[in-house]
Amino acid sequence: MDFESIVYTNFTTPARRRFYDVRSGALDRLARRLFRLNDRIRSLDREIRLVESELGHHRSLNDDARRDAEVGNYIDREEAGLTQGDVRRFERTLAKLRQTRLELIAKRDELLGRLPD
Repeated sequence: MDFESIVYTNFTTPARRRFYDVRSGALDRLARRLFRLNDRIRSLDREIRLVESELGHHRSLNDDARRDAEVGNYIDREEAGLTQGDVRRFERTLAKLRQTRLELIAKRDELLGRLPD
């Protein structure tokens, strides 16, 4: 199945049909790039949601470990340090994912500006 027929079957609104029936090679490449960017952005959105959820879990564990360290022994303090490291690592990962998403959105907006009216 060629690209045009995939696009035509998946995007059947009249406005999209008019756009994607154009057979220009440059326009086809641009459309494919846009689809790949949108897929990557959608994938990053899912990954961001998962990391946010995991970060919330680790923050909860870190709060518990810090409370235990205040009243516990040296093992509890070591554990609190480890959980704090996990929280920082997930926060850095989340920041990187969000930055990558913003870069991809900027790239997508640039490519959308190249589309003919």
